Amino acid sequence: MSRPSPQTSKLARFVAGADTARRLFDAFGETFMTGENAVATFEEAGTWVVEIYFRRPPDEDAVRTLVRSIADDAISERLVFTSITARDWIAQSLEGLAPVAAGRFVIHGAHDRHRVPPNRIGVEIEAALAFGTGHHGTTRGCLVALDRILDHAQPRRVLDVGCGTGVLAIAAARATRRPVLAGDIDPVSVAVARDNARLNRADALLEIIRANGLSDRRLRAGAPFDLVFANILLGPLKRLANPIRRVLAPGARVVVSGLLPSDARAALAAYRALGLVLEWRIALDGWVTLVLVRPIRSVSLALTRSCLGMMGLKPTLTKRAIRIVRRQPRL
Repeated sequence: MSRPSPQTSKLARFVAGADTARRLFDAFGETFMTGENAVATFEEAGTWVVEIYFRRPPDEDAVRTLVRSIADDAISERLVFTSITARDWIAQSLEGLAPVAAGRFVIHGAHDRHRVPPNRIGVEIEAALAFGTGHHGTTRGCLVALDRILDHAQPRRVLDVGCGTGVLAIAAARATRRPVLAGDIDPVSVAVARDNARLNRADALLEIIRANGLSDRRLRAGAPFDLVFANILLGPLKRLANPIRRVLAPGARVVVSGLLPSDARAALAAYRALGLVLEWRIALDGWVTLVLVRPIRSVSLALTRSCLGMMGLKPTLTKRAIRIVRRQPRL
């Protein structure tokens, strides 16, 4: 992937409380995230920092107005614009990225290939204008979840919604040696993910599509999936709950992340309302990852009713009656 030219760019930076920082991150992501801009939020010395990298000089008044509409004048006044060099930003990012271990996976840059143990699965991801180097608590939480899932099952069909750099899709493809579908709304992320798939020799197993959620029929056509990743934000996670539920195989798992602790209950409620059951909750670096399961009992219920019909019994029995039949198999 070609690197940005060393032209002067703008960095907007301010600090806020966790909830305010997250709301502003969401708003900036929807308003300013393009192939030329990038938005980040992270914790630093007990406070939350939001940064927006602009390839071209932005309308500073418009940025302040957006901050003021979501937060308050005090936070707007703390917004600082500075000039940076795009190439320096990428280089500085690379310097601080040590390998990250998450179960059987090690996420690393090119400069740390030699540091991957032979009994681990290395995934090489470089810093780029796309989310997901494996160092953030949300991405690492998803990798820990994948590691646990692989201890119990081998998913045959995997989907990554909002794939960013493709780190989760690549990790799943390399670990399972099965086809993986991935999508992202950002064209830069799609290009980066494809580059990373080739770099990790996983491109034969990966199909990466530009798509808004599950809007592209090519993603839906891959259903049913045994495992779905959605490492995005609370709002999109809630909106995608029903579309994700529709593409799940019985017994499939969904890994949702990008959640602050205060967001987890709302996300969980959206998926529980559709019949999914919480299996694990993973907390890392102030972020929460949820692993949910689509129960297979509905399939068992349908099968029981079918069997009762073949036995000459009424297949319209209630769930209570069917449970009684299960306890008394000689009936």
